[in-house]
Amino acid sequence: MTSTKPTGSDPAPKPKRRSFSPEYKLRIVAEYDAAPKNEKGAVLRRERLYHSHVTEWRAARDAGALEKLVDKRTSPARPKKSAAETENEKLRRQVERLEKELARNKAALEVMGKASALLEMISESAD
Repeated sequence: MTSTKPTGSDPAPKPKRRSFSPEYKLRIVAEYDAAPKNEKGAVLRRERLYHSHVTEWRAARDAGALEKLVDKRTSPARPKKSAAETENEKLRRQVERLEKELARNKAALEVMGKASALLEMISESAD
């Protein structure tokens, strides 16, 4: 019986997400807007872009938000949090979760105490 699993490494590595500089985005929007109507598609095909790219970039340019043209997910200028900040955020979330759990446990104990008192009163009145 032969195995259908491929041997060796994957021949096609995972592709990287493309990122575009603000200058590139502005240049492409200007070129697209200046192109005659029947050549706009050629600009998109040449650059391997979609019309939605140009629409999004034009809206950001018109809003005067040049910094919004930078993709924050892939930008190398994305600030990294220090290890202490990351640890503080983790501990804050843990404290918040534990405080909620404590409040829930206190409420459950209070209900159990009242139920116990009620059962005690019922048993005394039954005697």
